[in-house]
Amino acid sequence: KLRITPLVFTDCSCATDASKTYEDLFEKLDTNKDGKVDVAELRAGLTSMGITFRKGAAQKIISSGDKDKDLGLDFEEFSKYLKDHEKKLRLTFKSLDKNNDGRIDHMEVRQSLADLGMDINQEEAKKILQSIDVDGTMTVDWNEWKAHFLFNPATNLQEIIRYWKHSTVLDIGDSLTIPDEFTEEEKTTGIWWKQLSAGAMAGAVSRTGTAPLDRMKVFMQVHSTKSNKISLVGGFKQMLKEGGAASLWRGNGINVLKIAPETAIKFMAYEQYKKLLSSDRGKVRTHERFIAGSLAGATAQTAIYPMEVMKTRLTLRKTGQYTGMFDCAKKILQKEGVKAFYKGYLPNILGIIPYAGIDLAVYESLKNAWLANYAKDSANPGILVLLGCGTMSSTCGQLTSYPLALIRTRMQAAASIEGAEQMSMNRMVKKIVEKEGFFGLYRGILPNFMKVIPAVSISYVVYEYMRSGLGIQK
Repeated sequence: KLRITPLVFTDCSCATDASKTYEDLFEKLDTNKDGKVDVAELRAGLTSMGITFRKGAAQKIISSGDKDKDLGLDFEEFSKYLKDHEKKLRLTFKSLDKNNDGRIDHMEVRQSLADLGMDINQEEAKKILQSIDVDGTMTVDWNEWKAHFLFNPATNLQEIIRYWKHSTVLDIGDSLTIPDEFTEEEKTTGIWWKQLSAGAMAGAVSRTGTAPLDRMKVFMQVHSTKSNKISLVGGFKQMLKEGGAASLWRGNGINVLKIAPETAIKFMAYEQYKKLLSSDRGKVRTHERFIAGSLAGATAQTAIYPMEVMKTRLTLRKTGQYTGMFDCAKKILQKEGVKAFYKGYLPNILGIIPYAGIDLAVYESLKNAWLANYAKDSANPGILVLLGCGTMSSTCGQLTSYPLALIRTRMQAAASIEGAEQMSMNRMVKKIVEKEGFFGLYRGILPNFMKVIPAVSISYVVYEYMRSGLGIQK
């Protein structure tokens, strides 16, 4: 979907006969009269009409409309492209025009952005309107809308949703983030499942690449105390001595396997919770998104939690303790019963709220700050901004919920450690704080933070490769 095209209609938006309008415009652009408009002609024509456009926009228009691949648009292709694009523009206009009066006012702009979790004040909404409003009425009608550079790019809601994917694109080893929104177009064309698949593959490669640091984190969470301090180097030496280089990847298999069911359950549950919670049909406010996302996370975690317990046990296992995943499941079941598969469940579920809440709040704040100050021609933030915002928000989320994650891991591991006492969540927190102080709840935080940047980088690169492999357009 291109944001340049509306300008093509600028000098002819009042015409009643659309095909006549397209014909006149086509003739004006086809300077060498060969029956087709190529990139050079389109670029020159738009410039002569005083239309400013982004670098590469003319090429994009020709590429997306050129069905017979002859490097130009004949009249049929040209008019079809404009009709299709005008249809999309009208749909966006209608979705913003809440009271169906054929005009968009500043309250409707504010409402639409609020639905996406972007709270702007009255002055900001008016500024957006002024940039589109030609006749000075402080409202925008369909012709003004169509003639504008598809309004201020930072208010193109579908574009914001499209570009600011967060949980789908980046994987830092935790799965407690609120699921991403998908545009209606992405849902109807089926692109959403391709994006989720690309995200799952990115997560698998990223987790495998950072598995030694993840194992070190779990090792420190469970075994490191004031009296038994484990350093990063010392811990790795111990692991290599006990099981060789391959032992650094213990528990990675199940950690990768749980991505697919968790992603699928979370996405489906999120869509259902949104429908149940949304007071205004089809519009989701920020707090509703947070509640729906947290409930979806809790639903997915409940379904796959036995895999979480097995991941901890397999990660901490000694050489020869289990032959594999099924052997691990069988031994836990025989020795400890079904209940063992839900040890540490309460701190895990409680951890979703601070993680998802802080992650969403920080990400939305950073996103809104960027859109307000730096978005010029597009809502696309570019790689570095997306990675920076995603990394910062997820790291803040992890930091707040880390003590609960440590308690969860210790509870999951307790039965497999000889002589370890089985404790409730409250008792364990008290004991750790008494013996080791508040920072005892942050054991293993160093390897956890060390894996954030490589995990984010790997997942983004793999996601981009998967996107192009699955044929998802930018």
